Amino acid sequence: MSDTHENSVAFVRTETIPEREPPFTASGPVKWMRENLFATPANSILTVLALLFIYLILAKTLPWMLNGIWSTDSLAACREILDGSTGACFSVLTERWNQLLFGFKYPAEFYWRPTLALVLLAVAGAPVLFFDLPRKLLAFTAVYPFLAFWLIWGGTILVPILAFVGVVAGAMVYKRLVTGSFAAGFFGGIGAAIVVWWVGGFLIPEGASDNAMLGAVPSRDLGGFMLNMMLGVTCVSLSVPIGIALALGRQSSMPLIKVICVVFIEFIRGVPLITLLFVASVMLSYFFPPESTVDLFLRVVIMITMFSAAYIAEVIRGGLAALPKGQFEGADSLGLDYAQATRLIILPQALKISIPGIVNVAVGLFKDTTLVSVISMFDLVGMIRGPILASTEWNGVYWELLGFAALLFFVVCYGISQYSQWLERRLATDHR
Repeated sequence: MSDTHENSVAFVRTETIPEREPPFTASGPVKWMRENLFATPANSILTVLALLFIYLILAKTLPWMLNGIWSTDSLAACREILDGSTGACFSVLTERWNQLLFGFKYPAEFYWRPTLALVLLAVAGAPVLFFDLPRKLLAFTAVYPFLAFWLIWGGTILVPILAFVGVVAGAMVYKRLVTGSFAAGFFGGIGAAIVVWWVGGFLIPEGASDNAMLGAVPSRDLGGFMLNMMLGVTCVSLSVPIGIALALGRQSSMPLIKVICVVFIEFIRGVPLITLLFVASVMLSYFFPPESTVDLFLRVVIMITMFSAAYIAEVIRGGLAALPKGQFEGADSLGLDYAQATRLIILPQALKISIPGIVNVAVGLFKDTTLVSVISMFDLVGMIRGPILASTEWNGVYWELLGFAALLFFVVCYGISQYSQWLERRLATDHR
């Protein structure tokens, strides 16, 4: 009896069995392909058709690209070297790269200036885009627009200094008006105006020296992809705060403010951008004094900013409408006024919800900057359609130039898209 009982006792191991590798078909690339490409018969058929389509495209384009010519000075010379074989004439890119990037009028000896402005843009935008960086870097972000203006347009450095002093003075006056008494803000504004007038009226004519000068470049000489970048960065940066103000104004309880915002948004959204660009080119100057000459670049920036601000306003209004009513009631229960509740509670949540829509508008706006070519501004597409293809050396080169333009726009837009996805994950916009 005891022997039977002893034999029935189960054996318990005192150490873990070593792990074994999973089957080859249940891990690695094979598993991924089975789950994503060949999970069902329909998926398998679509995968095969997609691979066939990719093969047909690459079979035509790869020989054309790999057999490309890079060192000739005309399309005729390219065709002479190819001698009937298939190949691209990439020589137009090496021959006209400066016009594609900077336009055909921007002085060649000044190419370093917009290049430096682009590098500094990454430095200035870093603390805004990546909020883990030290907040002290925002000081350079505030200075950058004035520095970039001086680098690209040139002239005396006292002009951007004057503009910076005016902005700082206006910010101080606004802070006084909001946090202090009206009298203090009023007299502070008068004092700031006197300081700005004194600096502009006395220091610039007498203090401008060769050491503080860069060669001046008029706006009509700007062109190429540089012009697209300038319009995109400037208009997006200006349209976001204006769009926030319009969205808040549309939900305002003040009838006059609400009507103005509604009329503005609906009118701008009902008009094509190309129409607004023609208005900027032809009609907008009539709204300024007769003796004033308003720069075409400024007029285009005004119209594109108005156009994108209207769409951003609707995106942000959707974010505001998505917030639960309890958020507004919670702000009221804390005793916060409208400005405090909007700045501290409402807008941060609404902007997080609106990130995909804002990025969508920004990407569309950057691509729409190519429309300025219809009003004789030689951006990247304008340079391709105008001076380059009009020249006898390169008349007939299309795929190489348009492919290069598509590559530049894809790199910028894809970078914006990837940043927005990272920002969504970082801010957890799905409220997990």
